[in-house]
Amino acid sequence: MSKKFRSVIAGLCAFTASTLLAISAGAQTQEIKPKPPMYSYIANWQVPRANWGDVQSAMTPVKGVLDKALSDGTIIGYGSDTNLVHQPDAETHDVWWSSMSMAGVIKALDQIHASADTSNATLNISKHWDEIYVSRYYNWKPGPFKGVYTRVAEYKLKADAPDDAIDTLAQHMVVPLLEKALSDGTIVEYEIDTMAVHTEAPGMFAIVYISSAPEGLDSVLAAVSASVKAHPLTGQAFGSMTDDSGHRDELLKSDGTYK
Repeated sequence: MSKKFRSVIAGLCAFTASTLLAISAGAQTQEIKPKPPMYSYIANWQVPRANWGDVQSAMTPVKGVLDKALSDGTIIGYGSDTNLVHQPDAETHDVWWSSMSMAGVIKALDQIHASADTSNATLNISKHWDEIYVSRYYNWKPGPFKGVYTRVAEYKLKADAPDDAIDTLAQHMVVPLLEKALSDGTIVEYEIDTMAVHTEAPGMFAIVYISSAPEGLDSVLAAVSASVKAHPLTGQAFGSMTDDSGHRDELLKSDGTYK
């Protein structure tokens, strides 16, 4: 496969997972506006392969704490992920939870730390790091999900991108198609995240969706491909605001629930 062809394919896949560039602004039937901020805490672990089978049991006490936080309204969703595309310095597993306030995220974290039953020392963790994101564009279907697939694409805005670049991309390109995929059951959740606590340089944003089945990944790709053909300028607009060198993807297998 030629380098040029690989570049084209990689770009299309990144385009697919992150933007879902769709429907032209003129075709929208409802104005899309930013929502109240939703905060998400992600605790990442790099677990040695020999201990992968112990992750589920180690996470059971944490799940108990988060179930209680979900029930009392401290958080609005939580879940855990297993990375399907492994990298030498990336996480193998994570657990996350979301709240409609930073206070809710931190209260859940404090409750986990306060629980004597949430030790994961037996996993022999190689590396651990945390991230906190905020989203103003998101939606989900309430209820539990198990064995689904989470697609994450991280991008970095160009230095000269306009201040409202994420709003523009979300409102006129990303959200319309994601909403369609949510309504027809292809996905169960989506969000566009920026860092609330900057453990990376400002300008990074991530577009995330949870596919209800493996076939949903192909459905999303087909929808994006059709959209790019129908509205080629949307791809150019996205490219004009983002720096390709800052792009990274993740594919995760996920369990979780939303209220």
